[in-house]
Amino acid sequence: MSKIEADVYLGLVHNPIYNKLGEVITTTVTNYDLHDIARAAKTYDIKKYYIINNLKSQQELVERVRDYWTGGRGADYVYNRHQAFSVLEIASELEEVKSKIEEETGQKPLLIATDAREYPNTISYKNMRKELQQIDRPFLIIYGTGYGLTKEMIADCDYMLYPIWGRGDFNHLSVRSAASIIMDRLLSDPWWEA
Repeated sequence: MSKIEADVYLGLVHNPIYNKLGEVITTTVTNYDLHDIARAAKTYDIKKYYIINNLKSQQELVERVRDYWTGGRGADYVYNRHQAFSVLEIASELEEVKSKIEEETGQKPLLIATDAREYPNTISYKNMRKELQQIDRPFLIIYGTGYGLTKEMIADCDYMLYPIWGRGDFNHLSVRSAASIIMDRLLSDPWWEA
């Protein structure tokens, strides 16, 4: 397999999201998600990493953190954090992200959903990697916070990735860990061909 050349975007969805009771809520932003996923996104040449949260207070929090690391004392203190945060953007809803990507690329993005549950229409990482190589369109990988993406949001996606399973039967990764593993599986240089 050759290197992936597709334009890939990420979206961390905070609304609509399920809580543990199955209710639809808006989750709060976690500082670690901003830093760690931005760093991984920059490492894997993601075009933009969107925080999707409809609450103005949460958007302002993300802006303050981003501004500190891209233009404040933080940018002077840790330069590579400035580079990582250069891909971070904020949006109120998924439709806004899709519109921004279409505006930027001239094409509607194909949506890739992630979830810890398995669905009948799931696609393997190997086959998704082939799609990323062969289809000349932008892709948007969306990750859910809380207890996952709503069924409606998943139904609107073009692809549904298999859950991440390790060697054991435990399957409860943080979204930061899952995002990094998925990016590596889909976008890494094909080290196994060396």
